[in-house]
Amino acid sequence: MARKTVLVAGATGVVGYAALKHFAAEPGTAAVALSRRPPPAVGFARHLALDLTNAAACHDAAEAMRDVTHLVYAALFEMPGLVEGWRDDRQIATNDRMLRNLLEPLMRAAPRLRHVTLLQGTKAYGVHVRPLAVPAREGRSELREQANFYWNQEDYLRACRAGRDWSFTILRPVLVVGEAIGGAMNLIPALGVHAAVMRERGPILPYPGGAERVGQAVDADLLARAIGWAGEAAAARNETFNVANGDVFTWPNVWPAIAGAAGMRTGPDEPFLLQSLGRADWDRARQRYGLVSPGLAEFVGLSLEYADYQMRYGHTEPGPAAIVSTVKIMQAGFHEVMDTEEMFRKWFRVFQQKRLLPGR
Repeated sequence: MARKTVLVAGATGVVGYAALKHFAAEPGTAAVALSRRPPPAVGFARHLALDLTNAAACHDAAEAMRDVTHLVYAALFEMPGLVEGWRDDRQIATNDRMLRNLLEPLMRAAPRLRHVTLLQGTKAYGVHVRPLAVPAREGRSELREQANFYWNQEDYLRACRAGRDWSFTILRPVLVVGEAIGGAMNLIPALGVHAAVMRERGPILPYPGGAERVGQAVDADLLARAIGWAGEAAAARNETFNVANGDVFTWPNVWPAIAGAAGMRTGPDEPFLLQSLGRADWDRARQRYGLVSPGLAEFVGLSLEYADYQMRYGHTEPGPAAIVSTVKIMQAGFHEVMDTEEMFRKWFRVFQQKRLLPGR
């Protein structure tokens, strides 16, 4: 039997897939991917096909989870339109129910369960409805009065842990960038599709967004290592931590690195709504560059909407800074950092090497 067995819920998403790769490569660890569709092959990770909205199916799958020692809960339900859905009661209720459907049978079936990692984000501080207190700090800056599935899940998790031996850690990453296909919030496919379509008219890739604001991002692999650390570190037990690369950026300032990663160069800004990209535009680019990536909807999911939101399309005035403090996690013992420009270059290279995006 493996020293530990990590169940990654939401294994096809940008966070879940990074975590799955991390644990699949960890000696003495058995990684189990939980998702409706199988993720790309990752070493010897086992796949458990499960729809977390189906309580009966989750109950029936309990026996397959009996060896689990660690749960990484990165599953997420988003509604069409994405941003508008963040305050919708249906989105909140569905995400609440998904965690309950999984955790209840898991607690009954897995006597070795030691740790649960729950993913939140900066919406805990109300970034989607108000300017953040800069920097937003854990335990001080939360917007509990704003309805959010984070609070439903967190309160449920805390109630479940009472009287049990396992612990939990809540991680709040900022904008996560990594590898996923068809995700709701992964910018590399969205930006890559835009660059590939624009490349047909020449080597210039104008910045398509609106007025800047200072923000942060986190590399998905760095986040996966933070998840791995949280599952073992005594200082992380029953704590909440922000996670970020360690620097800050604005989209106009990082755009030359993105254009360069796509094999292009910047020119004068040219606002463009990425959501307006059409299936035929992408199909033409796929054929021209001999790509193996799927059609537009299957490739980007809701990420075009997310890119427009992140880059503040249509805004003409600078936005309030969205900065979180990462002092707490560093003091607890996790010290990794990454240059955000290099992060974008890295993930473009990954997609290019897999022929999901055109090479430089």
